[in-house]
Amino acid sequence: MLEKFCNSTFWNSSFLDSPEADLPLCFEQTVLVWIPLGFLWLLAPWQLLHVYRTKINRSSITKLYLAKQVLVGFLLILAAIELALVLTEDSGQATVPAIRYTNPSLYLGTWLLVLLFQHSRLWCVQKDSWFLSLFWILSVLCGVFQFQTLIRALLKEDVKKKEKSGTTENFPKAWLVKTLFKTFYVILLKSFLLKLMHDLLMFLNPQLLKLLISFANNRDAYVWVGYLYSVLFFVVALIQSLCLQNYFQLCFMLGTGVRATIMASVYKKALTLSNQSRKQYTIGETVNLMSVDAQKLMDMTGFIHLLWSNILQITLCISFLWAELGPSVLAGVGVMVLLIPINGILATKSRAVQVKNMKNKDKRLKIMNEILSGIKILKYFAWEPSFKKQVRELRKKELKNLLTLGQMQTIMIFFLYLSPVLVSVITFSVYILVNSNNVLDAEKAFTSITLFNILRFPLSMFPMVITSMLQASVSTERLEKYLGGDDLDTSAIRHEYNFDKAVQFSEASFTWDRDLEATIRDVNLDIMPGQLVAVVGTVGSGKSSLMSAMLGEMENVHGHITIKGTIAYVPQQSWIQNGTLKDNILFGSELDEKKYQQVLEACALLPDLEVLPGGDLAEIGEKGINLSGGQKQRISLARATYQNSDIYVLDDPLSAVDAHVGKHIFNKVLGPNGLLKGKTRLLITHSIHFLPQVDEIVVLGNGTILEKGSYSTLLAKKGLFAKILKTSKKQMGLEGEATVNEDSEEDDCGLMPSVEEIPEEVASLTMRRENSLHRTLSHSSRSSSRHRKSLKNSLKTRNVNTLKEEEELVKGQKLIKKEFIQTGKVKLSIYLKYLRAMGLCLIFFIIIAYVINAVAYIGSNLWLSAWTNDSKTYNGTNYPASQRDLRVGVYGALGLVQGVFVLIGNLCSARASTHASNILHKQLLTNILRAPMSFFDTTPTGRIVNRFAGDISTVDDTLPLSLRSWLVCFLGIISTLVMICMATPIFITVIIPLGIIYTFVQMFYVATSRQLKRLDSVTRSPIYSHFSETVSGLSVIRAFEHQQRFLKHNEVGIDTNQKCVFSWIVSNRWLAVRLELIGNLIVFFASVMMVIYRDTLSGDTAGFVLSNALNITQTLNWLVRMTSEIETNIVAVERINEYIKVENEAPWVTDKRPPPGWPSKGEIQFNNYQLRYRPELDLILKGITCDIKSMEKVGVVGRTGAGKSTLTNALFRILEAAGGQIIIDGVDIASIGLHDLREKLTIIPQDPILFSGSLRMNLDPFNNHSDEEIWKALELAHLKSFVAGLQLGLSHKVTEAGDNLSIGQRQLLCLARALLRKSKILIMDEATAAVDIETDHLIQTTIQKEFSHCTTITIAHRLHTIMDSDKIMVLDNGKIVEYGTPNELLKNSGPFCLMAKEAGIENVNSTSL
Repeated sequence: MLEKFCNSTFWNSSFLDSPEADLPLCFEQTVLVWIPLGFLWLLAPWQLLHVYRTKINRSSITKLYLAKQVLVGFLLILAAIELALVLTEDSGQATVPAIRYTNPSLYLGTWLLVLLFQHSRLWCVQKDSWFLSLFWILSVLCGVFQFQTLIRALLKEDVKKKEKSGTTENFPKAWLVKTLFKTFYVILLKSFLLKLMHDLLMFLNPQLLKLLISFANNRDAYVWVGYLYSVLFFVVALIQSLCLQNYFQLCFMLGTGVRATIMASVYKKALTLSNQSRKQYTIGETVNLMSVDAQKLMDMTGFIHLLWSNILQITLCISFLWAELGPSVLAGVGVMVLLIPINGILATKSRAVQVKNMKNKDKRLKIMNEILSGIKILKYFAWEPSFKKQVRELRKKELKNLLTLGQMQTIMIFFLYLSPVLVSVITFSVYILVNSNNVLDAEKAFTSITLFNILRFPLSMFPMVITSMLQASVSTERLEKYLGGDDLDTSAIRHEYNFDKAVQFSEASFTWDRDLEATIRDVNLDIMPGQLVAVVGTVGSGKSSLMSAMLGEMENVHGHITIKGTIAYVPQQSWIQNGTLKDNILFGSELDEKKYQQVLEACALLPDLEVLPGGDLAEIGEKGINLSGGQKQRISLARATYQNSDIYVLDDPLSAVDAHVGKHIFNKVLGPNGLLKGKTRLLITHSIHFLPQVDEIVVLGNGTILEKGSYSTLLAKKGLFAKILKTSKKQMGLEGEATVNEDSEEDDCGLMPSVEEIPEEVASLTMRRENSLHRTLSHSSRSSSRHRKSLKNSLKTRNVNTLKEEEELVKGQKLIKKEFIQTGKVKLSIYLKYLRAMGLCLIFFIIIAYVINAVAYIGSNLWLSAWTNDSKTYNGTNYPASQRDLRVGVYGALGLVQGVFVLIGNLCSARASTHASNILHKQLLTNILRAPMSFFDTTPTGRIVNRFAGDISTVDDTLPLSLRSWLVCFLGIISTLVMICMATPIFITVIIPLGIIYTFVQMFYVATSRQLKRLDSVTRSPIYSHFSETVSGLSVIRAFEHQQRFLKHNEVGIDTNQKCVFSWIVSNRWLAVRLELIGNLIVFFASVMMVIYRDTLSGDTAGFVLSNALNITQTLNWLVRMTSEIETNIVAVERINEYIKVENEAPWVTDKRPPPGWPSKGEIQFNNYQLRYRPELDLILKGITCDIKSMEKVGVVGRTGAGKSTLTNALFRILEAAGGQIIIDGVDIASIGLHDLREKLTIIPQDPILFSGSLRMNLDPFNNHSDEEIWKALELAHLKSFVAGLQLGLSHKVTEAGDNLSIGQRQLLCLARALLRKSKILIMDEATAAVDIETDHLIQTTIQKEFSHCTTITIAHRLHTIMDSDKIMVLDNGKIVEYGTPNELLKNSGPFCLMAKEAGIENVNSTSL
């Protein structure tokens, strides 16, 4: 029984049988604790009875008595703390043994009993009691054993700690706070002095109140005394206000300073953090350090002085109260002290819930981020419902926790409410009951109530201060870990300026992760200045790693790399900033027009500029969203070429461009006669036919150099290189086409004004062309020829019109719409929307509950006033017990009613706000998933995620609290004013003008504050987006050595934001000073009225009015605060609502369902099909008519902008028809639901997009297929061996965006996805990017074999992939210009024939060049 009770052995004699004899822990915790306590509790009743019987007059208080009481009080607090700690510790680990709860609880009771007992001895002749002395001796004796156990445990712990500290991962700790203190100590000191002054002045108010009441009761006092007191009242209050506001100002300034410091430090650290440390953080987590943690520290600065100030206020309050009511105060204070651990427990419990909730929130945002990044895939595959379900599940958990949190907070508020009422009831009751001579008079009652009100603030703030401290400590630790992380160690990269080689690898071994083996092994390589070196090898042979090692991005194992000169770098996945195209190329350098034009021409960018609206001033979206892969790659190359560096590191820059564009770039930029001739160039490439022109070829395999030498020597060697060359020639059938392409452009004649394929971001060209921020031009007549105007002209006009530049933005030059900043008052409809979401029935209950609470509050005040009047009637003698009990009883009951109704109101409001959160999130999610593709193209993901993160979290956490506080404050003020007017009706004359001023100030402030707050959030997001952009482009920034420039940019962003925050803070102080003045005036006029009407008013009324008036200042201040908080926070609902109203695409499922098994044949008919991107634009497809028969293989070719990709979008109804129809197997696709259509088509898209989750989820999110089917698909996609080799197989976790798989593997997974769907129609947006020639070949054969029964439409970027099609469709300018078999088209000398000649194809089987 006992062993279960304390979860350990109760008795074991072997404990005593050892040199270090000890007792079992359970025995110590039970028997040894219970002996003294049992003795005390058993004998106490008799002792107390004895004291009561032999009562004499109370003797005076001695120092010894006080010392005893303080000691026991201290023990009481210790017991309370222990209980609190045990309760908070219980957070989900193994259950805490019951003994840990019971002992502190027993001690709490015991020490209260001892306090009472010692106090009762004041009425005895003999002050010391044998009984208590015995209890103390027993306690000490039994405690010796526990003490010894404790010391042993501590020593053991110490040894353990020492051992442990050797093993844990080390990062410097506890330095951040010290550093911040050293930086900001002057502000801290100033604010300390102001706060001290304010706290001392605060206690003058109750003393002045006391004087005024005695003045009102004393009819003989001179009137001028009264006026003097009134003026004093006002002056004290005024000085207090000024001190407090200055203190706040300093605190907030400190806060903004701390936040800016942290943000800048995190950014700076991000630029130097090593890859090893960086791996521990996703981009999101790093942005969180900058946003959330910096904010937490900023919030902390407001609380920092409350630590000492709270203690000071509590001490002063208790000493003043003691002077009023004597020891009976202890009863009240005891209740308050008891409430602290309860509140503490609730606070820590709710913190645990909050931590859990943050995790859910992170998960939900991660999924949202992915949904938005891969929205195109979700639409193509009709996968929205599956992802919606995932988000909903997480949201459910989140809301459940929210409700729990709400209920806990409610209980905390209930205790906060009860405490002043309980405390005053208990104190006054004890005061009267202790001694029949004690009668409550007005002076005592109202002074005490004022003091209790002062006491309420520090006590209620304590849990908040602690919570804030805890949060800040967590944040500090996270920041210390990040800021103390290891920096990149570039010591192995040596920069020598007088060195005969450009780059030299000496025995260099590098790794990405210290725990894994080296990726680059023992590389020895000399590269001479001016050489062009090609690095070749299969996928995963370490080509990119070799480049990263050279840039210092990897961890050095041994050896070193020596580099002479500066480096420019073109990464494999191009990194494009959000800005104009020109900015991306100049990358912070000065503009040299001639060189700039040369670079544009050499990188084949001129033709793009003609199509891009606004030429080189076209805005590029986040991550280059509105460019095709080839354009991104070429801009990235142009950026490097424009920088005048010595060494160029080029990681496969030709992967995303076509043969002829590749040829052009090679000749004009990279090759022996290009812009970079004479520079050292390292080129990774899969394009075999450029190799004869390079100086040296390095063949890599598995991280080591297998062969190196010139083209001719390697061929003559007949080694590995010769073998690779041979196989690839065989497979390709034609060497000339052997480029491997990503997003590619097509094979255009020479370099006609071709630009790249219209970006695959569906429907986006539109946006590009058009979505102008300044709609000024939308009505002016601007024919689309404007876009095609030659570059030269547009450059000319640009110079002339620089002045008009603002309005002359070409349609579509601005892609990203500026975030819409609402101005003016938030519309009533938004409030109504939120209130409706809460549920009108619940709102009714909430209001009723709060109103009853306010009425009870007025009642209890009036009752107290009547009660204090008794002191005159009975004048301190024979106070009847019945009267006394009635007074105490009713006062207590009214207090309880207040508490209970607050509890009911808060519980209802917690439920209602959770309900509202649920509804708003549901509507937002549903609507965003149904928004058309064009919406996602013009809206940066960050902005949408912000709705799901910031705005939803405001609706979850902040808004309900603000609404609740507002209601409480509002009713509190109304009830105070009602009470004052009941006592002195004339007061109405004062209230009306003050009320008008107040409303005016409030309106003026709220409008300003709201706008400043909006500005704050708008200026804040660029900081974060610039930061995440930086983190994703770190390698490029470091390679170009542009860290300083980016740091500067970040600092400018932070400064702009600081300006807005600072203005907001100052506006708050402006308001507070004016409000406190109004509050002070109310007190002043109230006290003046007391003096003027002193003949008709008694002291109790005076006290009653003034103690309430004193309370009003703070409440008024809160009311405006809350009004502006609500205004600020309701903006979140407004922003969510803006996205709830986004227009939807066609319904997913309509009443007209396609027949089961449709499409069974896969015939597609286009009847005069027309399509435009937006109503006001020209047609893009201009009447396409053709029939594609069942199982036909059709290749679609055409120059850029001919409308090939638009065809895909038309089939999937990503865009809706402007005229004509598409009929699949006799069903007009416009007549059925989108999901019915999209589920029946399969697409292999260009960009392989994956989602985080298991591999299985990526292939089959709805779990429609068995494992066998999935393995079969993987086998056909040549991934079976790879997946089988993974530890978790199909459950292998894919990281964000599939980063832990190579691009080639992602591409193959997309193929497996298509194989699983088994639909009759397959659309391929030629998808052979970033895979080597063999893999490309594998993909082609699989498709031919597995999809032989399907109708296949291939959008081709390279002709050789579609020469075996049944039919070829040649598009030009949105019309079909040729349609027929490849042989027919080759015989007609039409456009197709020209393209084929250019690509070196003379007949269908031709392999000759």
